[in-house]
Amino acid sequence: MTEDRSSCACGDAGTGRRRTSGKSIARIAALFTIPLLVASCSAGEQPASGKDDKPTVLTTFTVLADMAQSVAGDHVRVESITKPGAEIHEYEPTPEDIKKASTADLILENGMNLEAWFEKFTQDSKAPKATVSDGVQPIDIAEGEGSGAPNPHAWMSPVAGQTYVDNIEKALGELDPGHKNDFRKNAEDYKRRLQAIHGQLTDRLHQIPEEQRTLVTCEGAFSYLAQDAGLKEKYLWGVNSDAEPSAQRVSAITEDVKASHIPAVFCESTVSDKTMQQVVRSSGAVDGGTLYVDSLSESGGPVPTYLDLLKYDTDTIAKALSGDNPQ
Repeated sequence: MTEDRSSCACGDAGTGRRRTSGKSIARIAALFTIPLLVASCSAGEQPASGKDDKPTVLTTFTVLADMAQSVAGDHVRVESITKPGAEIHEYEPTPEDIKKASTADLILENGMNLEAWFEKFTQDSKAPKATVSDGVQPIDIAEGEGSGAPNPHAWMSPVAGQTYVDNIEKALGELDPGHKNDFRKNAEDYKRRLQAIHGQLTDRLHQIPEEQRTLVTCEGAFSYLAQDAGLKEKYLWGVNSDAEPSAQRVSAITEDVKASHIPAVFCESTVSDKTMQQVVRSSGAVDGGTLYVDSLSESGGPVPTYLDLLKYDTDTIAKALSGDNPQ
């Protein structure tokens, strides 16, 4: 009906055959106005930005974001300020990151000195903050860069990961008490999956021949996984990926690999493997493949979730150290 009247009025105005009265114009205007009011009311149900009214939780890297979203379900919007593939230790927060932090409802960090930049990131934020590694028994870095400090990569143990989940659940429950029971259920389900992965991980890595069960990596990021699986661990540097290992350290690692007949060595996705390739050339070991620690991959990559990361790394390590189709 609206379309017919407006069409008629326009036609009459164009030909000049009939003068439209003031009342007719008012009626026509009202017919156009009503749909606009309805649309406006409907749009008013959402914030002007187009986003819903879910609380926003920011995390410092992608692994924590995936864990937090798994516990939050659909009740909370979770975002990592760092993108897949980003190097976390030496990250520099951007002005946009700092702006996001200022409007966040909750911020999650790993702690254990992983995010040396955290204070800068949160300088304008009044949001509550939670350290998700609280309660994990730290493993100190044994040698190399950062020796004696806590190794921050505790999420690489599915057992320690369950402590992360407990801390995330607690923080979300305080943020959004109305969905506390849902967070608890999601957390319990998620911890059961982590415990199952822990069993699979240890079973798989325990099958590696005893004399080959040494994990050699660029960064010392696997202490918690190695402890779970009973692996020995050697690495070129502790936690600072920007630190170039000395020639003496590279030589010592190379000699260890040769003397122990370690079949494969590894490097992480967020750092250069240039120095480790020297070890490969000099020791006779093979490049066992890329491991993921500080970052998930893009959604179409090999480790789009934290659970995928644990399973992928376990499979990569087990295959290479067992001599089963190493890369």
